[in-house]
Amino acid sequence: MAGARRRTGTALNSPAAPLTGLFGGSFNPAHGGHRRVTLFAIEALGLDEVWWLVSPGNVLKPVEGMAPLEARLASAIGMSRNAPIRPTAIERELGTRFSVDTLRAIRRRYPKRRFIWLMGADNLAQFHKWKHWRQIAREMPIAVIARPGYDSDALASPAMAWLRRWRQRPGQFVSGAMRSAPALTILRFDPDHRSASAIRAHDPDWSHRMSTAALRDAVSYRPVKGSTENRGKS
Repeated sequence: MAGARRRTGTALNSPAAPLTGLFGGSFNPAHGGHRRVTLFAIEALGLDEVWWLVSPGNVLKPVEGMAPLEARLASAIGMSRNAPIRPTAIERELGTRFSVDTLRAIRRRYPKRRFIWLMGADNLAQFHKWKHWRQIAREMPIAVIARPGYDSDALASPAMAWLRRWRQRPGQFVSGAMRSAPALTILRFDPDHRSASAIRAHDPDWSHRMSTAALRDAVSYRPVKGSTENRGKS
């Protein structure tokens, strides 16, 4: 599917319309599984790059054990080196709490970009619990990446029942990204069993070793200053 971008014509290659994937998560910490699945999505969908949206917090995940945003962003920056991946804490800068508000704000701020929302099958399984989840689907196309242990729940979820009518093959999906949403595609690849929870269990003090001095956002290019705030979102 590496040729998917070329088949859609020159518009996707235009500097005025880069095709950008948005991949949100806690990244607590970022690890090789995040990188591998992102590079796979870039290749499968013909993306120009992916922004890792490092969340200030998530109401669907416990606050206990959540490292400071700066440490998580630093881990994401380290893991994304030499790849078309840009880790960002832009949600805190935008002051948005929920994903639907974040996506709207990003589209307003970057009107010359085309965006695709990337999510794991675990997120699709609970997508119907997110605030205004149908509106999220209308904001931009969604690509769901298979994740071991979650595929059955995702396919049987209320959100999938609603989204199924707009499901497309990946080759069709990139064309759809240039037209309208909703649009949905399912991406499957060899499972990667690495997880942030396993890393934390093995190394609970990982965040203490992250250097956050002179930390700079890879999207806004602004310095990322410390904060004790840990807002929730979904």
